This record gives sequence, C-alpha cells and structure tokens, in this order.
Amino acid sequence: MNKKTKILLPLIIAIAIAFGIFIGSSLNYPKKTITFFGGTPQEKKIKRLIDYIHYEYVDEVDTDSLLDGTIKNMLGKLDPHSVYIPAKEQESIAETMNGKFVGIGVQFRMYKDSLTVIRVLKNGPSEKAGLKAGDRILVANNDTLFNRNLTSDYILKTLKGEPRTKVEVQVFRKSESRILPFTIVRGDVAINSVDAHYMINDSLGYIKINKFAATTYDEFKTSLDDLLSKGMKKLVLDLRHNPGGYMQIATKIIDEFLEKGKLIVFTKNKSGKVDETFATNAGSFENGHVFVLINGSSASASEIVAGALQDNDKGTIVGRRSFGKGLVQQEMGLGDGSAVRLTVSRYYTPTGRSIQKPYDHSGSQDYFNEFEHRFIDGELVSKDSIKVNDSLKYVTPKGKVVYGGGGIIPDVFVAIDTTRFFSNLHYRKLNDFVFDYTDNHRNVLEKFTHAEFMVNFDKGEVIIKEYLKSLDIQKTDLDIKEYSNLKLYLKALFAQQLFDANAFYEVINAQDKMIAKVKELDQEGYPIAQ
Repeated sequence: MNKKTKILLPLIIAIAIAFGIFIGSSLNYPKKTITFFGGTPQEKKIKRLIDYIHYEYVDEVDTDSLLDGTIKNMLGKLDPHSVYIPAKEQESIAETMNGKFVGIGVQFRMYKDSLTVIRVLKNGPSEKAGLKAGDRILVANNDTLFNRNLTSDYILKTLKGEPRTKVEVQVFRKSESRILPFTIVRGDVAINSVDAHYMINDSLGYIKINKFAATTYDEFKTSLDDLLSKGMKKLVLDLRHNPGGYMQIATKIIDEFLEKGKLIVFTKNKSGKVDETFATNAGSFENGHVFVLINGSSASASEIVAGALQDNDKGTIVGRRSFGKGLVQQEMGLGDGSAVRLTVSRYYTPTGRSIQKPYDHSGSQDYFNEFEHRFIDGELVSKDSIKVNDSLKYVTPKGKVVYGGGGIIPDVFVAIDTTRFFSNLHYRKLNDFVFDYTDNHRNVLEKFTHAEFMVNFDKGEVIIKEYLKSLDIQKTDLDIKEYSNLKLYLKALFAQQLFDANAFYEVINAQDKMIAKVKELDQEGYPIAQ
C-alpha cells in the first residue's frame, strides 16, 4: 500500500460511515424528503468532510469519483440488486425503460469506413424522409462520419437530439451509385420490448417479451389482440432471457389472463406492511391457456408472471428453473442526476412463496454466475437434479406442488439443447457475411415476400456454400447437426435483414426444443381438464 493510499483510506472509510448514517436515517421514514447535505447533523458532517478534502487535502482529489466509489461500496454490502446508477448512465437506462428516445429512427453499423443503415424503423423519422436499408450516411449536419474511427456513443450523440430538430444528411445510395441529400426531423423512436408475435399454427400464438418497460403492456396488448383476431386459443409467452423491469407492467399483463379477484402478487416491506395486487375484470384472455417459457435468465418481473400463472393453475410453465429474484427495488434520485435502486420490499407469489435464491452480503459474483453451478450440478439436463427445499413447499388450489427459495421450477422440464451451439468463429462471421451478401444482392433478395422467403430461401444451398467458401471450409468439415444449425441461423439472420425481428424468431423457433414441447403438449390436448 503506497503512502497516498494510506492517507486516503481512512477518509474513504469515514465517508462510508457518515454516508451510511445519512442514508439509513433518511430511508427509515418513507414520507421524508431525501435531500443531499441538508440540515441534519449527519448531513452537515458529510458536507464538512467533503469540503475539508476538497479545499485542504494536500493532493488533488476527484471528490465526485470518491463519493461514487463509496456509494458503490456501501450498496455492495446490502443485497445483489441494490445498485448505484451514475449520472452518465442514467439517461440511457431511463430511455430503455421508457421504451423510446428522440432520434432519426435507424439501426446502423460501421461497415468498413462508413456509417451504414441496416434497417429503417417503420413509421420513424428516417422512413418519412426517404432513407433506405443499405444507405451510407456520409455527413450529418456538416459532421463527416466516414473514414474516421468513430465510437457508437459519438454517432448516437450526433444523430440523437431534441424533438422536431433537423438533421441534414448526405447519403450514398449504392443501388443508384450516387449521393443524395435528406432532411430528417428528429422524433420519438420506439425501443421495442415485444420482439415478436405470430401464429405458430391455426390456434397457437406466440409472443416474446424481452423486458418489462413502460411501453411493454401496450405493445403486448396490441400483439395479443392481433393474435386473437387470427383465431388464437392458446398462447406461448416467451420470457426466456427476460431480466424483468417494472412490476406494475408485469401485473397488468397478468391481469389479461386471470379472472377478477385472483391474487397476482403481494409485497412486504421492512415494517411488515403488505400490499396485494388482484386481477380486475379487464382480462381479454381469461378463457385461453398460456404456456410460459422460462430459463435461468428469466428474472424478477418475468418470475412474477410465471409465478402468478403457475400458482393460479392458469399457465403451464415450460423450460428450466428461473433466476430466483424475489426482491423489489425503488429508484431514488441523489440530486445530481445519479440514483440508487434500493431494495425496499420482497414479493411473494399467490401461494405465499418467496422465490428469492440465497445470497450473502459480500457482493460475490457467484450469485450472478450461478449458471455454471447449475450446469455442473446437471440441472440443465435433468429436472431430478434441481435441488428443492421441502420446508418451502406450497400447494396451488388444484393441488399442484410448487417450491419457494430459488426461482420458479417449471411444470414441464426441457433440457438445454447443447447441439444448438456452434463455434465462436461462426457467431463472429455470420453477421458480417449476411450484411455483405444482402448489400450486394439487395435487388434480388428484396423481391421475396415473407411467405416465399419462409418456404424457398436458399433451397439449393447456394448461399450457405458461399458462406463456407468464405471461411475456406467444406460442408464435409462439419457434422450434420452443426451444418443444420448454420443453415437455420443463416436463414434467420437474412429474415431479420429483409423483414424484421418477428421473422427472425419465426425461423429460429422452427427448431426450438421448448416450442417443440409446447406443440407436443398442444396436440395432446394439454392441459387436461381436472
């Protein structure tokens, strides 16, 4: 430990203790306004210490960074989900959870030396202005964007801005081999949280949700209504890899499935206050059955959905054990643009179980890296390897046994499909190849209708052979399963390039083991009436 560190360490500890007193005393009283450095003795003490460091300490010290580090250290001693959000990260996080931002409405990538449009978002500012996929944006408001080593943050800062402000761009359109000027008026650009919705067959629908943001319920309801208009009787709700989000959005979605008066979830805070949420009469799918797909990355609000449907004997949970997060956070601003998300209560499923998995207060990454332990223990390939605690056994109204203490255990287990993985080489190269090929054959590929693409794309295997040739490998160098997976993923990426994310999931789900299990259950007439 060097001399400077020895001097700073007691100061950091002092700040941590004083700050802990401040936050603790403030948060014990929910109705009290939390203000930085106000009139209490503890707050004055912190302010005085910061001033001493700022004005009197022998070396220059970034007190903002010192304070940020202290806050992170303090929260790290609480639970794994109480976190600090620095001011510089708060805007992007807020945009994601609000479900929109102000920009020009394109998905882009730096291709070689140019900012290239991958997709123009439907009904967005760029579509209204006339931009197309494949366009190279060379200049934006007199700022040259090609032949420079630009970061994504720099590009986003250039293209985003205030509503109704203009971006004057110069675009090279390869199909016309000329540079075109466009004026784009910035506007709201949606950040979709519903990735896909489509009919798997005449009666079975599919909706995939990637998070529970402010706009998720509206997106979900639009998708649900569309599928109902197409004759859907049962729904596959895909919550795999969904880390959660707003609890109130999750409960609104659950309300679409449960009859009025059914308990959805309840929370309990430090003082023992219980808040219950019940279904209303607003549900539009109360008579249909729901298959909920989960895995080890389904967490928080995703588990609230799965738990509510499982405990009310409404849904069939399919897949593997979920993450196991039963804590509720509240975001609290710290006055300078930064914030803390502090755990303020625990939530419980309708049968009364907490699905929070065990944790210590050391901030250990083992908590978030439990996937490795589940893999080693064998529970990703066998339901019998899932450890349950008999003291946390609960029973649903229809007699189904469920467990608390470590995530949602599925009703129907589906082992992980290790054959779906192929080498990192292909993950790195496939996206580049698909973009290149589309860019060079756009006029031909864009003639495909959605229906034609799904049936006829690369039937002669010309495109996949060209991909393998680009890697200087042969079909015979791969085993049958890896070759089949490559074909599938290649087709899915082309579907995404030519159509949208919806088309991507239609292709990729055609060989998905969980979807296959749901189809099997559906053909058996599941759920069987009791």
